[in-house]
Amino acid sequence: MNRNAQLVLGGFLGLIVLVALLKMSVTIGSGEAGVLFRTFGGGVDLKHTYGEGFHIVAPWNDMVVYEVRQQEVKEQMNVLSSNGLEIQVELSGWLQPKYKKLPSLHQEKGVEYIDRVVRPAVRSATRSVIGRYTPEEIYSTKRDAIQDEIFAETQKILVSQFVQLNEILVRDITLPPTLKAAIENKLKQEQESLEYEFKLAKATKEAERQRIDAEGKARANSILSASLTDKVLQEKGIQATLELARSQNTKVIVIGDKSGMPLILGEK
Repeated sequence: MNRNAQLVLGGFLGLIVLVALLKMSVTIGSGEAGVLFRTFGGGVDLKHTYGEGFHIVAPWNDMVVYEVRQQEVKEQMNVLSSNGLEIQVELSGWLQPKYKKLPSLHQEKGVEYIDRVVRPAVRSATRSVIGRYTPEEIYSTKRDAIQDEIFAETQKILVSQFVQLNEILVRDITLPPTLKAAIENKLKQEQESLEYEFKLAKATKEAERQRIDAEGKARANSILSASLTDKVLQEKGIQATLELARSQNTKVIVIGDKSGMPLILGEK
């Protein structure tokens, strides 16, 4: 075999090897992980979750790639409240497969685990929680509590399903128009009633304050009046007259009246 033939044969063999390597290689991208299925070696490899990067896989085996980033599952459904009225709820669930349990998830649930496990769990939990509340509670005061309860109920279901639930968000709650209008009108009336009660309580407190203030002044005047005897008044009058007499800007004429008190008849 001449040299050219050897080069051609070597190139051909190299090409075959390259194609074989390409057939045997799997590249797992960012945010992904792989599960290996061994055709002649016991099926799913439950001991290893294969991470990002380049992997060599025998041609008779198969690498199944999953997204392990957080994913969003949206649900829109009609549910019944505690009194049997239909309510439309729209929510989102944030979740991701448990990385180390990915082989078990693949073996027991498969690549369609979101439709097989997650959506039914979210729907079941939502129906259960909404059914505990009246439309008025759902629309007005209990939205955050409902969201937390749906999360807790869904998590109970998924905890043994190799799925990690991160959050449940209630995006929208829609009531029948007539029911919504009735609830809004009732809430408005309750708000007006609370405002009236507040104003009434404020006015009552102000009246009580004024009464206490008036009683205090009356009591003070009564005590003062009881202490002002004729001798005290006479002494006060004399002191005031003496002060005026000492003033350089005042000229006074003082005579005694029937009570003996001095009188001021004129000033400068």
